Amino acid sequence: MPLNLEALLAEYRPIQHDLFAEYVNPQLVKVLRTIGYDKTYVRAEGPFLYDQAGLDYLDFLSGYGVFNMGRNHPKIRSALKSAIDAELPNMIQMDAPLLAGILAKELLAKVGGRVNTVFFTNSGTEANEGALKFARKATGRPRILFFDHAFHGLSTGSLAVNGNTEFRKDFGDLLPGCMSIPMGCLDTLRKELAKNDVAALILEPVQGKGVYIADAAYYKEAEALCRNAGTLLIVDEVQSGMGRTGKWFAHQHFGITPDIVTVAKALSGGFIPVGAICYTKDIYSKVFRSMEECVVHSNTFGRNALAMVAGLASLKVIEDEGLIENAAVMGKKIVDGVNAMKPRFEMLREARGLGLMIAIEFGEPKSISLKAGWKLIHAVNHGLFGQMVVVPLMRDHRILTQVAGHHVDIVKLLPPLIINASHADRFLSAFEQVMTACHRFPGAAWSVGKDLAMAAAKASTKNSKLPSPPPHHLPEL
Repeated sequence: MPLNLEALLAEYRPIQHDLFAEYVNPQLVKVLRTIGYDKTYVRAEGPFLYDQAGLDYLDFLSGYGVFNMGRNHPKIRSALKSAIDAELPNMIQMDAPLLAGILAKELLAKVGGRVNTVFFTNSGTEANEGALKFARKATGRPRILFFDHAFHGLSTGSLAVNGNTEFRKDFGDLLPGCMSIPMGCLDTLRKELAKNDVAALILEPVQGKGVYIADAAYYKEAEALCRNAGTLLIVDEVQSGMGRTGKWFAHQHFGITPDIVTVAKALSGGFIPVGAICYTKDIYSKVFRSMEECVVHSNTFGRNALAMVAGLASLKVIEDEGLIENAAVMGKKIVDGVNAMKPRFEMLREARGLGLMIAIEFGEPKSISLKAGWKLIHAVNHGLFGQMVVVPLMRDHRILTQVAGHHVDIVKLLPPLIINASHADRFLSAFEQVMTACHRFPGAAWSVGKDLAMAAAKASTKNSKLPSPPPHHLPEL
């Protein structure tokens, strides 16, 4: 008897969160219930999620940047159905799969620059792991430089170049030779490169944690310094790529030509995990040096047929539907709309970003009553104010957002690139109402902060802290 998926979902849906807590991750379920994110979604389409009552939720998180084309895009679904129906020979392993060659060719045309070879992976962190390996073997050097606050993944090698201590804590010794440097500081970079032992500098052109961007001139100068030192430049485009920032890849805003570019997330179309290491033939020749070493780096699922079809369909949808141009227009509309509210809301510091990779940052107010509330919240937990924004956005307006990291007053937006003006207006109207509530102290918004603070205090008595809403790369292992 074939699997009856509809019956299985109907049977277990009423206990969805209990089931997940029992067998997968009880701490995550506690977080979801604490902040009111414990919804039961039954359907997804475009920029929306739908619950059992048929209510829509505007998804401004897009699976941490996976759903650039929206959820369940019909053209990607159709392509995958065609691939299944074709009964393709898949994962023969001793093979040169046709679809992998086609996707590599198409992807490299979008990345441009120096790269001309692709190694396919299953995720962003795997792509970054491979990039680190390639850099060390190609250069014969041991050290890797990365930026403060960087996020390149959570597997051991990627974690070694993760600039956030909350992820590294208690995991012991990681990949040796990795060093954090300040983003934007050329003097530190120059000093370290002068030691002639740095294999690569790895960077996100737009940092996912906080949406921080260095000065445009820095990227060009950093590239020149790396070239002069014989150090490879690795650009992590796992979240910022695939049209997210208003260009195919974010580094293209700055006119740099990396030696390695890593890609994942939206390349999958939201269906089949796929990542890629795009690199130069020169690096290839130093890693895969002979027939004997033709699989010196390999994986099982990286070139599977469905993943390749998902990648090809995703590239075509982004191009055919003008999603890159739309990301630039809609991103500007949201950033300008939020910044226009700054004179009215003293805790609103700025909105920033590129395309539809946006951060909204808050700061301490000047008025006495609001300052008292601000200090009270931050005395308990430095991440609570961001939660005071994302919780009512979900509870009162059915808009899914996230805080941008641990212990920062930043809310991050990653809408699908398919959103239109009405979706942007819905967010701006909801955000304005939330800001109005936050600037009335005491008031309903501050009661949210009080409830979260009490939950944090309760959790601290059990030798733990209230976790922030899950960071944007957390599931990608």
